[in-house]
Amino acid sequence: MVAHPSTGLAPRRRMRNHSPVTKADIIDRVCERVGGFSKKEAADLVEKIFDVMKSTLEAGEKIKISGFGNFVVREKQPRPGRNPQTGTEITIDARKVLTFKPSPVLKQALNPG
Repeated sequence: MVAHPSTGLAPRRRMRNHSPVTKADIIDRVCERVGGFSKKEAADLVEKIFDVMKSTLEAGEKIKISGFGNFVVREKQPRPGRNPQTGTEITIDARKVLTFKPSPVLKQALNPG
């Protein structure tokens, strides 16, 4: 396997139908790959990063991570819909949705060649 150019580490290959990567997995990987952090310090760091991202998105701001992608909160307007069980027309309330658009770098990493 070829090492990643920025980290020098071989990428981990995940098999299909395995469980998703959890926050605890991310904390473990920060400890492994970065070094110099205790597990508690890595957990605090990961938690703070997620807190900053959450508060930024709650404020309606866009998060742009170079080489990774963009997180954007979009406003969806109310729209007509139907109750699938009864067929009755209903109005689907306005809401905010989080969208993610991967960068070309991430797309290339996911689909090499």
